[in-house]
Amino acid sequence: MSKHPRGSSRWLAGWLVGASLLGACAAPEDSAQPGGEPQVDVAAEAADISVSLSVPKAALSAREDVMVTVTLRNNGSRAARLLKWHTPAEDVEEALFDVTVDGQAVEFLGPHYKRPAPTAGDYLTLAPGESLTRTVALSDFYDLSRTGSYRVSYAAELHGGAVAAFRSDAVELWVEGRESVLREAAAAPGSTVSLGAVTYSKCDSTQQATALQALNAASTMANDSVTYLNGTASGTPRYTTWFGAFSSSGWNTAKTHFVAIKDALDTKPITIDCGCKKTYYAYVYPAQPYKIYVCKAFWSAPLTGTDSKGGTLIHELSHFNAVAGTDDYVYGQSGAKSLAISNPTQALGNADNHEYFAENTPFLQ
Repeated sequence: MSKHPRGSSRWLAGWLVGASLLGACAAPEDSAQPGGEPQVDVAAEAADISVSLSVPKAALSAREDVMVTVTLRNNGSRAARLLKWHTPAEDVEEALFDVTVDGQAVEFLGPHYKRPAPTAGDYLTLAPGESLTRTVALSDFYDLSRTGSYRVSYAAELHGGAVAAFRSDAVELWVEGRESVLREAAAAPGSTVSLGAVTYSKCDSTQQATALQALNAASTMANDSVTYLNGTASGTPRYTTWFGAFSSSGWNTAKTHFVAIKDALDTKPITIDCGCKKTYYAYVYPAQPYKIYVCKAFWSAPLTGTDSKGGTLIHELSHFNAVAGTDDYVYGQSGAKSLAISNPTQALGNADNHEYFAENTPFLQ
């Protein structure tokens, strides 16, 4: 948790190798494990994994954190290799819970990431018969501002629904509404500097110069995208590749999104935070425009082209509720192209589809 902008005091000891679904960004590695390790089932059936929730208190005041304990057990005969990103093993990085209040869905307020393909270090192994537990402060990640009866279930799943979710039964509790405040680590004195319309936090002079180049590249991509979408609306290869079957409403949605992205780059007070040490590209909190946290993969990415610095900023800007409110249904060009074919509506709401449309690499008319 020390790498996350929120404090770690809400996390209790122990591991939850959560009900992870595999391959969000790339195909899982081969299931044969080196060094005589147990054979791992990379497609563990939901029937082999039992997930249960419990709460220490069924009624909580606004002064109390809403704690939920998740217990997961591998009931199968083979070990399961699970992707950390879809578990709270080290952090909550996805909307792992279904939360409702008086029957209405509750918003996930946690970070939205752009990630590279997973490596071996991004996986965990849950042995046969192993039972692991983690306690999460739900109030750190979900909007619990309404007073009412909440219903919570564990529902980790691969975005896009390509793999069935591992789910738990629901727990119910009464919660007094509280202010939704995301806890962030304070910037060290002297670590924040404003240059023109851009503010840099925890960035050295080289990082500031690189980030400014990336912002200029993103601006060029956004301008090109708006110019393109201001043209004749039709089923062009560029549009259908990234946003699916043509419709005038879909075209207009894409145009509205890119006009908002361009406006953010042209007129909004953007902050670039260089303090992230994770191996990802970047992340944002959608309800906190226009602050972008750039991570390790960002610095080694090309300035333009596929999965570039400029494209990463387009991706992250699209996440802001004040801009386009996109999600991360799939990652990567292959996944984005498949999503455009199978679900154009989700493609128009997926951050990577916006990035790849803007990067336009390889070039499409």
